[in-house]
Amino acid sequence: MTSRQFEPPSGTRDFLAADLRVRDHVFSVIREVFERYGFEPLQTPAFERLETLTGKYGDEGDKLIFKILRRGEHEASGEADLALRYDMTVPLARVVAAYGSQLPTPYKRFAMGPVWRADRPGKGRFREFAQCDVDVVGSASPLADAEVVCAVADALDATGVGDFRVLVNSRRALTGLLEVYGVPSEVGGGVLITLDKLDKLAPGDVARELADARSLDTLTAEALVGDLTAEDAVERMRTVLKDSEAGRAGLAEIDRLLDLAGPTVGVGRIAFTPSLVRGLDYYTGVIFEVVAAGMPGSIASGGRYDHLIAALGGPDVPACGGSLGVERIIGLLSDAEAESGRIDVAVTVMDHDSLAEVMAFTGGLRSAGLRSEVYLGSSRKLAKQLKWAADRRARFALIYGQQEQAEGTVTVRDMDSGEQNQVPVDQLASHLRER
Repeated sequence: MTSRQFEPPSGTRDFLAADLRVRDHVFSVIREVFERYGFEPLQTPAFERLETLTGKYGDEGDKLIFKILRRGEHEASGEADLALRYDMTVPLARVVAAYGSQLPTPYKRFAMGPVWRADRPGKGRFREFAQCDVDVVGSASPLADAEVVCAVADALDATGVGDFRVLVNSRRALTGLLEVYGVPSEVGGGVLITLDKLDKLAPGDVARELADARSLDTLTAEALVGDLTAEDAVERMRTVLKDSEAGRAGLAEIDRLLDLAGPTVGVGRIAFTPSLVRGLDYYTGVIFEVVAAGMPGSIASGGRYDHLIAALGGPDVPACGGSLGVERIIGLLSDAEAESGRIDVAVTVMDHDSLAEVMAFTGGLRSAGLRSEVYLGSSRKLAKQLKWAADRRARFALIYGQQEQAEGTVTVRDMDSGEQNQVPVDQLASHLRER
């Protein structure tokens, strides 16, 4: 077999112990923050019916859905009937449509798990990656939008990602902008998809795509992109939208969100950003993205999507939410998080006669909440076993040789300082917990 056969599929990864511990830590911290805000957990299947997902993400998004071919007697058709979930939002909408009468109002939920995109993997991008979402269903209050943004920001602070900014805009404001520029409504969705590339492409390239692929005249495309990317874009946007009803409504909801979330997020870390355009079709109100120093693209995003649940056949209830990109958050953390991988105690084994006693006091250590491992190798040389303890990054190593057995003690070796102490077996757990 070639080495390629042992590699995970392109755009996916294997997580060994050290990486997995950091991921588990991040998930745990985020979960604690979400629960502090009163969000309840929800878990949905990894795959959905294809018709549930298609048509919710726009033309570009639909192309990235991982489809699952029909099975059994229908396999030869080459048709798909299922798909891996693209995000956590559409599955939430399906759940609300199915179980709405059983859920509290408003329904505040969080979800954590993998999602899949049939994308071409690049640096920092994957086809399988984890998301942590929070959503509020059943509330049109601007407080719901603020709660989502604050929960996302608090979660980032709790994980140790402090150097971030929350960029805010509104789909209503963008709709008003397109109206002012005379963009026909039937091409408006496509224009927004192209404008969503402003964080990846040069303004000139975006303007050319608007003219070539979205049928805007060149002058309109250049003026639109110019207004969104100018240094005084905020002032331009407010001026341009003063005569647009949709535009004024969008600006008002942006200002409300800044007022409500600003004190929690930090006034200097949240701002109206006209060039922000979320490309997904289901957004209807305020939208946001979080960017951080040292990481291209966004590390979190979200917004209001008031009619998505009705589009799935459920009630037409308001909703908003946000999503944290765990992979990118982990990429911003320091190596200090690896400290969580240390075990507390490494127990050496000097001879076969002491195995029962070793297992007994090791069990007592574990019952006391100490992460303890017993040496499982064949060597009875102390030096080799202490090397094993060092490799496992143990805080302490225990030695239980013939002298210790005769005296009813255990030698406790501090692996950081090398200091050793004799401790009675019946006091071992309390001694180590104090240390």
